[in-house]
Amino acid sequence: MTTTNSIAASAIQTSAGAQNDHISALKFITCGSVDDGKSTLIGRLLVDSKAVLQDHLAGVQRQGETDLALLTDGLSAEREQGITIDVAYRYFATEERKFIIGDAPGHEQYTRNMVTAASSADAAVVLVDATKLDWKNPHLALLPQTRRHSLLAHLLRVHSLVFAVNKLDAVADPALAWQHIQGALQSFAQAAGITVRATVPVSALKGWNVVDAHAGWCGYEGPTLLQVLEVLPNTPADTALAPAFPVQWVEKFSSSSDTTQGRRVFWGRVAAGSFAPGTAVQVFPSGQLATVAQVLDHARRPTDVPAGTSAGIILDREVDVSRGDWILAAPTAAAAPADDDFGDTPAATPAWPASRELHTTIAWMDDEPLVAGRVYWALHGHRWVKAKVKAVVHKLNINTLAEEAATQLDPNAIGHVQLVLQEAIPAAAFGQARVLGSLILVDTASHKTAGAVLVN
Repeated sequence: MTTTNSIAASAIQTSAGAQNDHISALKFITCGSVDDGKSTLIGRLLVDSKAVLQDHLAGVQRQGETDLALLTDGLSAEREQGITIDVAYRYFATEERKFIIGDAPGHEQYTRNMVTAASSADAAVVLVDATKLDWKNPHLALLPQTRRHSLLAHLLRVHSLVFAVNKLDAVADPALAWQHIQGALQSFAQAAGITVRATVPVSALKGWNVVDAHAGWCGYEGPTLLQVLEVLPNTPADTALAPAFPVQWVEKFSSSSDTTQGRRVFWGRVAAGSFAPGTAVQVFPSGQLATVAQVLDHARRPTDVPAGTSAGIILDREVDVSRGDWILAAPTAAAAPADDDFGDTPAATPAWPASRELHTTIAWMDDEPLVAGRVYWALHGHRWVKAKVKAVVHKLNINTLAEEAATQLDPNAIGHVQLVLQEAIPAAAFGQARVLGSLILVDTASHKTAGAVLVN
């Protein structure tokens, strides 16, 4: 777990001249248990960074005081109940950086909304409410939702995780509470294999250590939460892998276009590697081979396009490609054995092998439990395929982090599940390739998103 001093040193070194991977807008979410102060924290960031207009600020006055949570809780049901239900996105900027914030709900029943927000985030700020914990106990237990959201962010490969210990101003001994809670967070992170960028004591209500420093409070001398966020890296794209491209839309022949020269253009976002003219590719599932003739960026300008970037690909010949197909790196020929006297040609090795059976980790979000034998629609890239649950191997106990035997996954549970697909797909381990290693399961009757699937 990264220490406060190392984060402070990193902040000082990087803020002077932001490196290339720090200058892009940072997309982060706030998560944690219900009523930990997530909406209030975002409101504090917006107000203290001067990102809220006076008339907007006047609209969230309640009995003469500013209710910062109302800056993000915009739904009528949220204001009536005083809770966050859906993910609310807000934008603000400092002199150092631009930010996109997602305020994720803390209630367990809205975990699916948190997963949706985390899947595209560069960082996650997990809030911890000091007043809800037995802070006098050096071996205190964290709240289940704090652990669940931290684990989900880790499983979804959120690149940076930051703990913000909130409401320390409301406890009798803030320094002791900070010491014990920080220790509990560190022990949990180490046991779960989670790398934590920083842990910061804050008071979202009073603004301490959020934007403005409250020097020496709780014995903490590190950077503020905003200073930490300003130097966090963006999520790196999977550019070092073999090229992979899920086709989202096929643009038909256009004889009037000089750019496409009358050929079809296959549009989508590069999932892995990079595409350039001359790249040898194979279309999945047809297996047809071709060569990339031209690559267009989002403005239809010819260029090389890396992972994470939208592109249009034009092949050197007309092949059967439809929405949902993949354009993958062509298989590489295997070297023949030195003692091969029969002249046999070794089989080529596909860059992204296809498989029908997947060992996965699933974050289950449906109201109905996941059980063996059920059939769902699975979406991989832009390709739909039927998926049958072969077996529920185990579920993760979020309190002990132990893998427990299970026959089903209940709502909001996380577990290891074996899936069998109706058709093979070019899946990869999620830890290796984010796009190729992720699927969603959709209920065939209600069409509701039922689970987030990570390939092991």
